[in-house]
Amino acid sequence: MSSAAPTTPRTGLPVVAEIVRSGFVEGHHYGSIVALAADGTVDWSVGEVTVPVLPRSSNKPVQALAMVELGLDLPPDLLALACASHSGESFHVEGVRRTLASAGLDESALQTPLDYPLDDAARERVIREGGTRSSILMNCSGKHAAMLATCVLQGWDTATYLHADHPLQVAIGETFARVTGEPVDTVAVDGCGAPLLSTSLVGLARAFATLATATDGPERTVAEAIRRHPDHVSGTTRDELALHRAIPGLIGKAGAESCYAVALPDGRAWALKTDDGAPRVRPVLMAEALRRSGVLEEAGVDAAAVKATGHHELLGGGVPVGVIRAAF
Repeated sequence: MSSAAPTTPRTGLPVVAEIVRSGFVEGHHYGSIVALAADGTVDWSVGEVTVPVLPRSSNKPVQALAMVELGLDLPPDLLALACASHSGESFHVEGVRRTLASAGLDESALQTPLDYPLDDAARERVIREGGTRSSILMNCSGKHAAMLATCVLQGWDTATYLHADHPLQVAIGETFARVTGEPVDTVAVDGCGAPLLSTSLVGLARAFATLATATDGPERTVAEAIRRHPDHVSGTTRDELALHRAIPGLIGKAGAESCYAVALPDGRAWALKTDDGAPRVRPVLMAEALRRSGVLEEAGVDAAAVKATGHHELLGGGVPVGVIRAAF
């Protein structure tokens, strides 16, 4: 069932979070959220969850699945890195080099944009040491390295691996449509330059449920890599890592423009996106979605840790004066 909530004429989407400063609601975030039951039906939803969106990096575990189906055989930590928007910490960068070396390549083969690490400390260390932006530091380099390794394995051209009509990208599209259960309506270009496939929030949640419930095969391989190495999927200081550690068996992946999808081994899954794309509200909404679905009351779940991922303070004069709070 859908939940009623105030809407804005600008988008028609409901308010999903309030920006509260000194007790005054100074703004709102608008968006959509879906929760799937274990049988794959919609348990509850907010906003519009059946129209196509661009899930950005939330697509990466499904892209990795396609590569495993094509024969890519990486150790679990490197497969997790193939699913990552990594922080650019030293173990991430070395992992990308290992993936490339396994295919006889080096970082010159990467076509990711030049960038600094996402992590503040890692970025400052690069700058202190006289480093500059590089392709390997860009947060999508693990995915790109895996794409290149898959091309080498299949004997495909590595210079054109980002072209939408490349055999690799065609295969990824076929896998993506199969596990989302929806045709790909749009093929855009992601921030890293790779093809970006659209699906609805229901389709995205369905794909994550497919991975999370798998007991064997490539789907299980990808899910277990994420579960065993969640620090490789994000980074040591990220809210995604904290959520993985707080909920046994969870797999999840955030994406740009405030996308987020998670699933549990019993088949329940959640996906969300805000209209403004603000990253700060993403974990706030997921923590509330999981609470609303009763996950925080279940055995083995660190409820306090889950709530902490969804706590976003607003500062005034350097001290907390407000919060961003879920409002759906």
